[in-house]
Amino acid sequence: MNLPSLVRDAFAPDGLLSRAVDEFKPRDVQADMAIAIGRTMETGGVLVVEAGTGVGKTFAYLVPALLSGERVLISTATKTLQDQLFGRDLPRLTRALGLPVRTALLKGRSSYLCLHRMDVARQSESLPDRLSGRTLTKIEQWSQVTRSGDLAELAGLDERSPLIPLVTSSRENCLGAQCPKFRSCHVNLARRDALAADVVVINHHLFFADLAVRESGMAELLPTVKTVIFDEAHQLNETGVQFLGTQLTTGQLLDFARDTLSGGLQFARGLKDWQQIAGQVERATRDLRLAVGKTYPGAKLRWTAHAPEQVDGVVWDEALDTLHQAMNAAADSLGAVGEVSPDMVRLHERALALAGLIETFSGGCKVGSVRWMDVGNQLRLVESPLDIAETVKTRLLGSSDEAGSNRSWIFTSATLGDDPSLRWFTEPCGLESAEILKVGSPFDYAAQAAVYVPRQLPKPNDPAHTTQVAQFVASHAPLIQGRTLVLTTTLRALRGISETLQQQFAGSSVLEVLVQGQRPKRELMERFRKGDVDGQPGCILVASASFWEGVDVPGDALQMVVIDKLPFPPPNDPLVEARANRLEQAGRSSFSDYFLPEAAVALKQGAGRLIRRESDTGILVLCDTRLVSMGYGRRLMTALPPMRRLDSEANFLQALKGLTRTSTTDPSWT
Repeated sequence: MNLPSLVRDAFAPDGLLSRAVDEFKPRDVQADMAIAIGRTMETGGVLVVEAGTGVGKTFAYLVPALLSGERVLISTATKTLQDQLFGRDLPRLTRALGLPVRTALLKGRSSYLCLHRMDVARQSESLPDRLSGRTLTKIEQWSQVTRSGDLAELAGLDERSPLIPLVTSSRENCLGAQCPKFRSCHVNLARRDALAADVVVINHHLFFADLAVRESGMAELLPTVKTVIFDEAHQLNETGVQFLGTQLTTGQLLDFARDTLSGGLQFARGLKDWQQIAGQVERATRDLRLAVGKTYPGAKLRWTAHAPEQVDGVVWDEALDTLHQAMNAAADSLGAVGEVSPDMVRLHERALALAGLIETFSGGCKVGSVRWMDVGNQLRLVESPLDIAETVKTRLLGSSDEAGSNRSWIFTSATLGDDPSLRWFTEPCGLESAEILKVGSPFDYAAQAAVYVPRQLPKPNDPAHTTQVAQFVASHAPLIQGRTLVLTTTLRALRGISETLQQQFAGSSVLEVLVQGQRPKRELMERFRKGDVDGQPGCILVASASFWEGVDVPGDALQMVVIDKLPFPPPNDPLVEARANRLEQAGRSSFSDYFLPEAAVALKQGAGRLIRRESDTGILVLCDTRLVSMGYGRRLMTALPPMRRLDSEANFLQALKGLTRTSTTDPSWT
């Protein structure tokens, strides 16, 4: 088989895709990417591809994957993209190519309904609230008709519902083969489907979770796979370090206490004083939180000594020791009644595991790792490697299984760095020796988009900056009937900008201000995409974090993206600080080699929300004067797509007014 040749023919102007997929348009850049992937799949090896927005990278890797006839594993960054690949893209391409390819979707445990835990939840005396009872009834009705058990299929289920942890399983509470619902388990069904499929779609979280615990079924799946493709690969390192480290949260401990009380009363009532046992764990957990004091929620405390900074060492040691004793006591009690139910056996195993984690955090940090504590409504104790390089080199690329020697590894994203070698991505991922391919966007950015830096705004560290950004948006968004996405670098800025805008447009029939966190993300995006159609107010959406990427609003529903500040990583974050220190110790510049590339990639991600189709037009507004006042601003501007630059407020206003026109060739736009 000459796979590159087959791929080339498929993407040709008169090829299968042109004939069978209505919206397909031949693009040289897409064909080049697909052929390179086909070549790597045929020969084995590692290929890293940065594909600019609009290339059509999904088809570029799916077509060679399907034509290869080999087993392929595709990992995505989000469950949403998983669902899109499995439910839309793969069926469409298998029909177009006329291939009898079996596909499967595999997610983590928390995505699937657990039939046993659903039954236990119904019998529980402590559902979170009355609404949860109605939601549980809805889930029970749906459970009678679903085959997959994937909760994403259940319309109207709020992903933030407190009931979801009660009707899904985790590695900690799953009963395995001892479960009375084992034969009908949705997780096991999904794994069986995956093992029988030619193309399996997973996500990065599942991939790394399996590397960490060898629990998800991937240990059986990966050795049979010839090619592994990571889409949205820019998230790999940050996802990987979450799972390759060690974590303990007070939420885990309180969940254990709740499950112990519930399980004890259901399966071993009268055998032990379950109220007392669970109560001791709960009190010790809350005392641990109190030992931290009134630290500002959201803080990350360095942990270089035996106790986190700002925490009294004596008080902390006592609280941790009391918690350890309470967990050991719970383990002893659960071990004594294990024979009454598989649920109690699993609770005993959880108690031992949690006691082990408490002991880990009572000792010192591993060499090559960094330790810290996140402080919020709950505590999160974290010990993390600085990157995934060593794991990738030894456990992935250095795999000793039969297929490992000639397996193909494909890594792709729209943003993988700001230099030709893509070092921002390849270095922490251990891929320095990989083949690199950069494929530019087919969009005409100079005609479709412009970038503006308002020089009249105060410096980003000025207390008035957030208010001034909000006033800038309030003044200009009405000119285009909303159609504005405001991306903030911090939650504090999110709150400040959104509050100012909501006050400004309170009761307005012209503009509605949407704010991340005030509605589910899916609902926010549906409302934003509709904009001012059918006489509704236009929309301004203020968001942070996850909205910097994965947001796709084609057409004129989005015509202005406003970014409040340069997205540098927070220097006081313990993980960021540790990475910077490592570079300095190696004689390198942490600013040039870490902070600037991080900001450049994040800036590209945010800017990428603006132009999604060949017909889109818009303006990117960067509210950070350092882009024009500091020497490094040129490097960051160069990292952006080649948009036309607006050098004055008058030019900005002219371009903004031009967005209301229907043609990108209108003189007022160009």
